[in-house]
Amino acid sequence: MAATVSRQERSSAVTEMPDELRADVRLLGELLGQVIAEYGGDDLLADVERLRKAVIGARRRKVSVDEITAMVAEWPIDRAVQIARAFTCYFHLANLAEEHFRIRTLRVRDTGEEPLPESIAQAVQELGGERVAELVEGLRLHPVLTAHPTEARRRAVVTAIQRISGQLTTYNSSDRGAAEQAETRRRLVEEIDLLWRTSQLRSTKLDPLDEVRTAMAAFDETLFRVVPLVYRSLDAALGGGDGTRRPRARAFIRYGSWIGGDRDGNPNVTAKVTRDAVLIQAEHVLIALENAALRIGRSLTLTASYTPASPKLRAALAAAENDHPDMVSEMATRSPQEPHRQWLMFVAARIGATRQRGLDLAYRSPEQLLDDLRLAQDSLVAAGADRQAYGELQHLIWQVETFGFHLAELEVRQHSQVHAEVLAELEAGRTSERTEEVLATIRTIAWIQERFGVTACSRYVVSFTRSADDIAAVYALAEHALGDRAPRLDVVPLFESGADLAAAPAVLSGMLKIPGVQARLAVDRRLEVMLGYSDSAKELGPAAATLKLYEVQEALTAWSDENGVPLTLFHGRGGALGRGGGPANRAVLAQAPGSVGGRFKVTEQGEVIFARYGHDAIARRHMEQVTSAVLLTSTPSIGTRTAEAAGRFRGVAQQVASASEKAYRLLTEAPGFPEWFSLVSPLEEIGSLRLGSRPARRGLGAPRSLDDLRAIPWVFAWAQTRVNLPGWYGLGSGLDAVISESGLDELRAAYREWPLFASLLDNVEMSLAKTDRDIAARYLALGARDDFVEQVLAEYDLTRRLVLEVTGHTRLLEDRRVLSRAVQLRDPYVDALSHLQLRALSTLRADDNLSEDERERLSTLLLLSVNGVAAGLQNTG
Repeated sequence: MAATVSRQERSSAVTEMPDELRADVRLLGELLGQVIAEYGGDDLLADVERLRKAVIGARRRKVSVDEITAMVAEWPIDRAVQIARAFTCYFHLANLAEEHFRIRTLRVRDTGEEPLPESIAQAVQELGGERVAELVEGLRLHPVLTAHPTEARRRAVVTAIQRISGQLTTYNSSDRGAAEQAETRRRLVEEIDLLWRTSQLRSTKLDPLDEVRTAMAAFDETLFRVVPLVYRSLDAALGGGDGTRRPRARAFIRYGSWIGGDRDGNPNVTAKVTRDAVLIQAEHVLIALENAALRIGRSLTLTASYTPASPKLRAALAAAENDHPDMVSEMATRSPQEPHRQWLMFVAARIGATRQRGLDLAYRSPEQLLDDLRLAQDSLVAAGADRQAYGELQHLIWQVETFGFHLAELEVRQHSQVHAEVLAELEAGRTSERTEEVLATIRTIAWIQERFGVTACSRYVVSFTRSADDIAAVYALAEHALGDRAPRLDVVPLFESGADLAAAPAVLSGMLKIPGVQARLAVDRRLEVMLGYSDSAKELGPAAATLKLYEVQEALTAWSDENGVPLTLFHGRGGALGRGGGPANRAVLAQAPGSVGGRFKVTEQGEVIFARYGHDAIARRHMEQVTSAVLLTSTPSIGTRTAEAAGRFRGVAQQVASASEKAYRLLTEAPGFPEWFSLVSPLEEIGSLRLGSRPARRGLGAPRSLDDLRAIPWVFAWAQTRVNLPGWYGLGSGLDAVISESGLDELRAAYREWPLFASLLDNVEMSLAKTDRDIAARYLALGARDDFVEQVLAEYDLTRRLVLEVTGHTRLLEDRRVLSRAVQLRDPYVDALSHLQLRALSTLRADDNLSEDERERLSTLLLLSVNGVAAGLQNTG
C-alpha cells in the first residue's frame, strides 16, 4: 500500500517542465531516435519505444511490473544490450539539456537589480562590506580533487557530450539563418551518432596517471578561466571593483589533489607515479600561464608616447636585452615603442623556458614571475592606464597566486598500519619492497619541494589515525629516508571510525608533544585535521554519523580555543548522500560554530568534479555559493544562532543518533548480511566497470563484513538497486524514538531552527526521492532472505512517513521544484534500465549452467545498465 501511495503522489505532483527544457529534451530525443533507427532499424527503435511507454504506464498504474518483466525477458540478450545503450545515451542527452537550462536560468535571474541568492554579492550585502573586508584576509577555499572511482563515464563519452553541448548552444542561438540552423542540426545528429557509436564501457583499467590526465581536463577547460572571475565577483561586491583600482579581493582559492598521491589501498600509486603526477600538473599550468601571458602581451599595444614605461620597467627591459639580446631585440622590432607589450612577451618566453627547463631563462619560483607581472602592473598604473593594470593582467596575477607552477598541492595519503609495519621492519633491520617504496615516497616529496617549492607537496594524510604515535611514525620515517635533509611535512590525521572521531582531541594533544609537529607550529601555528564522512557513515549509518561529526567539530573547536592552535578542518566528503555529499553550500552553513573560521577544505570526488566544474557558468556558481556560505557561517552572529540551536536540540540529536545507529547496526551487523548484499546488488560486477585504478574492496573474495568493503562501492551498489540505503537507513527509527517520547514539535522546531538538522533531513529526503520501493523490492528478493527484505522496507516506510511529518511536506522534494522536476523527468527511464539490469542480475545469480558466452553477454548488459542508471540518477559513489 505504501508503494501505491508513493507512486500516486509522484504522478499527481509532476512539475510542469519549462518550455525551453522541454524543447531541448524533445529535440535531442528525436535526433537520438533517428540515429537509433539508422543504426538498428525501425524495429530497434520500436522496442525502445515499447519499453519507454511501458515504464511510463507503470508509473500511472496502467501497466503492471510483471508485464514489463515479461517484455524484457523475451528479447534476445543482444537486443536488450542495444536497448540499454539507447536509454543510457538518452540520459547523457537529458542531463545535457538540464545543464543548459540551469545556465539559461542563472543568466535570466542575474538581472543586476538584486544579487543572486547564495552569491558572494548577496553575502556581502547581508553582512556589510566592512565586516567582509575583515574576513577576506583569512578567507580560504581549498577544494581537493580525488581519484576515488565514482566517474562511471569514459572520457571519450564526456568529450562527445561536450561537443554536443557546443552544437546545442549554437542551435539555440537566436541570430542564425535557416541555412545555418540546418547545418547546426546536421552537426548535432553527427555528434549524437558518434556518442551512440562510442562504447560506454572502458575496455582497459585506468592507471593513476590516466586519472591525473582526466582531472587536468577540468583545469584546462574551466578552472583556470573561472577562478579569477570569482575573485572579481568578491572585489566588485566590496565596492568600486570595476577594474580601475587595486583589487581588495585576495586570491583565496587553493586547489589540492590526491590523484597520484593517494596510495592508501592502491598499490598502483608509487613514488614514480607521484613524481610524474606533479610533472603532468606543472606542464598543464605552465602552458596555461604562458598562453595567458602571450594573449595579454599581444593585446597591450600601448604606445610609449601615450603610456610610457616606468623607470623600473625600462631598466628591466634593458637588463633583459643585455642578457638575451637576440630575443629582446626581435621583440622590440616586432613591437616598436610598445614597452609593456615587449615585457609581457618576454615574461611569456620565460614561462615557456620554465616549462622546458631552459635554466638561463627560466623562473626559479612563481614569486619571481609575480614580481615581473607586478612590475608591469605598477608601470601601467604610473602611466595612468589603470584599466590595463587591473584588468586581464590582474587575472593573470590571480592565476599565478592560485595555481603557482604546480597547479594543485599534491597530497600523499597512506594507512597508519602500513607506517607501523614499515617502522617495525626498519627497527628489525629488514627492508622489504614495501618499506623501500614508503621511503622512496618521502624522498619524492623532498624532490618535489626542491623543484616546485614546499607548497607543491607537504601534506601527508594518515588514514585511520588512532593515536599521536601514528603521526610521529611519519616523522620517524622521514628521518630514516633522508636524515636531517627530510622534507617539511604537514602530517594530517584522518579520523574515520566512530571511536577514532571521539578520540580526536586527545590525539591532537598528543601531537603537540611530537618534535616534528612542534617545529611545524613554529613556522605556522595552525594544524589541519581531516574528518572522514564515508567510513563513519558506513559504520554508524547516515544520521548517527552526521550528528557524531558535528559533535566532534564542536569538541575540536573547543580544543583549538583551549590550546591556542587554530585548526583547519578538512572534510572528506563523497559525492553521494551516503558519503557526506549533497549541496556543498548547505553543508558549510551546517558546520559547528567556530569550526570554519573563514576556511573550508573539502574533497571533490569523481563525477562531482565534472558536475561542478564541467561548464564555466556552473563552476562559477558553485564556487560563489560555497564562498558565500563560508563568509556567512564565519560571522559571530550566525555562529551564535547556530550554537543556541545546537544547545537547545542536543538531547533530540542524541536520541536520534542513538536509535538510528541501533537500527542501522541491527541490519548491517546481522549474520549473513554482507553475503545477502552481494546477491541483491551488482556489487561483484562493479569492479568490472574499470572505474579507477583503486581496488573496489580490501582483500579478495566475497565480503565477510562491511569492513571488507570500501565506502564507494557500498554506496554505488545500493544506488543501483534503487534502495539508496546508505542515504537514509535508520533515520526513521531515530525520529520515531523522539516522537514516542516527546512528540513532533521538538523535531519540527529543530528542522526550522538548526541548520545541521535541516540539512540532514533535506539530504535524506533527496535520497528517499531517488528510491523506488517497487523496484527495490525486486532486487532485495534476489537474496532469499525475507527477514532482511521486511526490515529494509519497513524502515523505508517509517523514514519516509516521518520525514514528511517533520518537514511538513505533503510529498518528497515539495519545496525544491528544480530537483523534483529532475528526479521526475528521469524516474521512468531509470526504471527501464533497472528492469534490464534485473533481468541480467537475476539470471546470473540463479543459473549456474550458463555458457561462458551467455555469462559474458549478460555481464555486458548488466554493466551497461549500471552505467546508465548512474547517468540517470546522476550519482555513483
